[in-house]
Amino acid sequence: MGLFDRLSRVIRANLNDMVSKAEDPEKILEQAIVDMQEDLVQLRQAVARAIATQKRSEQQYNKNQQEANNWHQRAQLALSKGDENLAREALQRKKTNSETAATIKVQLDQQTAQVDTLKRNLIALESKISEAKTKKDMLKARASAAKANEQLQGTIGRLGTTSAMGAFERMEEKVLEMEARSEAVGALGGNDLESQFAQLEAGSDVDDELAAMKAQLTGGSVSQGALPASEEQKSSPSGSEVDKELDDLRKQLDNL
Repeated sequence: MGLFDRLSRVIRANLNDMVSKAEDPEKILEQAIVDMQEDLVQLRQAVARAIATQKRSEQQYNKNQQEANNWHQRAQLALSKGDENLAREALQRKKTNSETAATIKVQLDQQTAQVDTLKRNLIALESKISEAKTKKDMLKARASAAKANEQLQGTIGRLGTTSAMGAFERMEEKVLEMEARSEAVGALGGNDLESQFAQLEAGSDVDDELAAMKAQLTGGSVSQGALPASEEQKSSPSGSEVDKELDDLRKQLDNL
């Protein structure tokens, strides 16, 4: 394969690719309808010219046919008058007009067939244009729908990679993290509150026991009567033991 053949093929391939990419279905359809309308106008003009030519040929045919009939009548008249030479001349004129009419008749028949063909082509083209207009509207609607769907699919495909979608997903994860942290803090707060109440309940038991013991001690001292402190200590050698036990209980409470 020669270099010029390869280069020519590459150029044609690139040009075809450029043309294919540049073709817009809607614009091409509109231009196709415009071209068909122009063809229709030209065909109508051709039909009009053919009909006009047919009419002129028909007029010429009728005229020559009428002249031939007139010369035939004149030949009969001359012959009835005994003028054979004049009758012969009239018949010669009739022959000329008859031959001319026959020639025109052949042309007229051809023109009539041509006009009929052109009329059929005109009707067929008008029908095709009407059908093409209907198809054009449907194809344009389908092309618009396909283009819109392609744009939509492209947009959906780019959602996962765009910064806006990425930011949206990050914020969603952050909200979920905040909610989880809030639930954890609430759970820890609830446990601390329960432990505080448990300590209060335990402390109240100890305080009640201590108050009961104080009441017992106070009741015992009152039943023995009011004595001075020195005498009470002397008469009650077990008081130091009670104080010691009380101190031990206080230390236990402090260590709680």
